[in-house]
Amino acid sequence: MSGMNLELLDYKLLKALEAVLRHQSFEAAAVSLHLSQGAVSQRIKQLETLLAQPVLLRTQPLRPTPLGQQLLGHYQRVRQLESELAVQLEQQQGPQTLPLAVNADSLATWFIPALQPLLGAGRLVLNLMVEDESRTWQRMRSGEAIACVTSRAEGIAGSEAHFLGYMEYLCVATPEFAERYFAQGVSAESLRLAPAMVFDQHDDMQLQFLSQHFDLQPGQYPCHVVRSSEGFVALTEASGGYSLCARPQVEQQLAAGTLVDICPERMVRVPLFWHHWQLAGNLVIEVTDYLRAYTRQVLSQQTATE
Repeated sequence: MSGMNLELLDYKLLKALEAVLRHQSFEAAAVSLHLSQGAVSQRIKQLETLLAQPVLLRTQPLRPTPLGQQLLGHYQRVRQLESELAVQLEQQQGPQTLPLAVNADSLATWFIPALQPLLGAGRLVLNLMVEDESRTWQRMRSGEAIACVTSRAEGIAGSEAHFLGYMEYLCVATPEFAERYFAQGVSAESLRLAPAMVFDQHDDMQLQFLSQHFDLQPGQYPCHVVRSSEGFVALTEASGGYSLCARPQVEQQLAAGTLVDICPERMVRVPLFWHHWQLAGNLVIEVTDYLRAYTRQVLSQQTATE
């Protein structure tokens, strides 16, 4: 946007773009903005005319163009700064809303406890987008989120990145499941029969684990699709399959003996980073401080050794 005169930019046009992408529908965006569908379409066209290039790909799902992503990121940051200014001028009561992208395992373990002081004080409302840790970065890059927890170290221009620590994953099952399938040990042959688990079609942790250690490829073993971190644990505890679970989720079960680590020599360690826009406002800085302080206690900080 460096060659554009921002004085010509009408923020109601950006608001229309954000609403269309958030609702994935011109009609739903119009309802949320209290406008006609034609008026929303006209605002998008007006924005594209002003910029002399498209900002929205009319596909399914609707997606922003690279310029549209820049505009959405800019709009999110402006909204956050305006919200903070309103608080400072005592024009706004109540908490501020932050659109954040976070992976399911972090959300199920440490993310909410880390923000409890802000949530308990009524200062923060969360608009959470839950994705695999390799894809949350895209939510921020597209302008939908103002910050994200991601496994990607690479930052986005205009953002800051902070290393949080390593989430450790253990391959676990019930003793009954292990006896049924792995009485002769965990091998490619036994894993061809034992049901595994993946979060969704983008979850490649289990696929890489079996490919790297046992030379097994998708389709060569049964596999549940479970779109819930809590569901992973519940299905594992029900002896429905074995799974790669985040250590904080299964520490109690391992201590009680209701789950066992079937591959103790093959723990998976995923680095987690916190990315946020540099001009995201003071509340995001506070959130960053709380997350960094909390994860120093609950995530592994040691680099894996050979």
